[in-house]
Amino acid sequence: MVEESETFNGSWPYQAQYFAEHGFRQHYVDEGSKLAAETFVCVHGEPTWGYIYRNFIPRLSEIGRVVVPDHMGFGKSETPQDREYSVEEHCDNLDALLLSLDLHDITLVMQDWGGPIGTNFAFRHPDRIKRIFYIDSIPRVGIPSGVDMAALAENGNTPWAEFFTSDEFEPVMSHLSRNILSVLKLVGFVNNQVINDDWIRAYASPFPTTESCKGAKAFPLNTINPESWSYLEAAMKKPGVIEALRAKPAMMVMCDKDRNFPEVLVKGMLREIWPDAPFIMLLNVGHYAQEDAPETLVAMIEQFIGTH
Repeated sequence: MVEESETFNGSWPYQAQYFAEHGFRQHYVDEGSKLAAETFVCVHGEPTWGYIYRNFIPRLSEIGRVVVPDHMGFGKSETPQDREYSVEEHCDNLDALLLSLDLHDITLVMQDWGGPIGTNFAFRHPDRIKRIFYIDSIPRVGIPSGVDMAALAENGNTPWAEFFTSDEFEPVMSHLSRNILSVLKLVGFVNNQVINDDWIRAYASPFPTTESCKGAKAFPLNTINPESWSYLEAAMKKPGVIEALRAKPAMMVMCDKDRNFPEVLVKGMLREIWPDAPFIMLLNVGHYAQEDAPETLVAMIEQFIGTH
């Protein structure tokens, strides 16, 4: 857990806010006007935290309100040791936070595990959603209908998947404070120009002990846990949910250096809900696109807002 006042030499200058009504202190930042017509909720993935959106907040807050939460066990949020860190828990945490803020007209901006967790909120509360913008993410865990399994098998082997089923997973992920850069590189991080001491400290600081790595270790294992699949699929099967979301503008940005998600899987999941939504491939950009190409992504979000 990162200290409340930590700014990493001014690279994270945002006032810390905390929501403690769901059994732990969940950190978030809340920038821009609360009276704005637009609201952005930016949801991070594994093993990052809200810091990954630091270059999005200034420009998006000129358009509207920007809320960036840290998942339980990440960033400035607490890492309670009596939780399982299941997908259901993360979904419930986000649900409680956003409802407590009574957010409406939300544009969800989601990357990695932020996609399934944020989309679950959209399944539960489609009336609060205005638009959906994915960055190297998926709406849920599992295999969508219509995906050619042979094609997925051919394109689906990633170093990350091989890593978290290997004997190296436990020792590496239990000491993220010293292994964070190698883990980011494994999944697909390209822009070495952003790396400095403050940057490394920002991503390493949430994980000073083995206990503090509990949430980061759980996310990869949730990927191969059938309970995660069934929980997220159940939300999709509620009457009228898919139709309600299909009426919302959605867009997917995938990056060619992503070593986490096969294109056939990502595109299949997008088309399952939004058959005609834009699917854009960014070249020479990795899985952590917010670090590799922040200016490009913010410009795409601005354009998305302007045209939808």
